[in-house]
Amino acid sequence: MPLSPAQCRAARALLGWSEEQLSAASGVAPTAIANFEAGRPSPHDPALADLRTAFAAAGVDVFGEDGAGGPGVRWYSVRPADEGRRPEDLNATNDD
Repeated sequence: MPLSPAQCRAARALLGWSEEQLSAASGVAPTAIANFEAGRPSPHDPALADLRTAFAAAGVDVFGEDGAGGPGVRWYSVRPADEGRRPEDLNATNDD
C-alpha cells in the first residue's frame, strides 16, 4: 500500500518526530522527506518502504482506505510485550 505525504506528516506528528528523527530511524535523507511531505517528487519505492518500516517499528500503523473510512495512521492496538529474561536465565553476569 502506498504511503501518502499526509500520512507521513501525520505519523511523524503522532510520534512527535522531526524530519531529522525520521531520517535517522529510516535512513531516508531529511530533504527527501521534506520534499515528499510537500508534495514534490516522491522518493523511490524502497525509500517509501523504509519510511513505513520506521513507523511500524515505532508502533505506528499506516493503513489504506477501507469500508470504514479513508487512509490514515494509528497506534498499533497491541504492542508486543517485552518478555525480559526468563527466571532460569538469570545469573550474576546479567543482573542489572
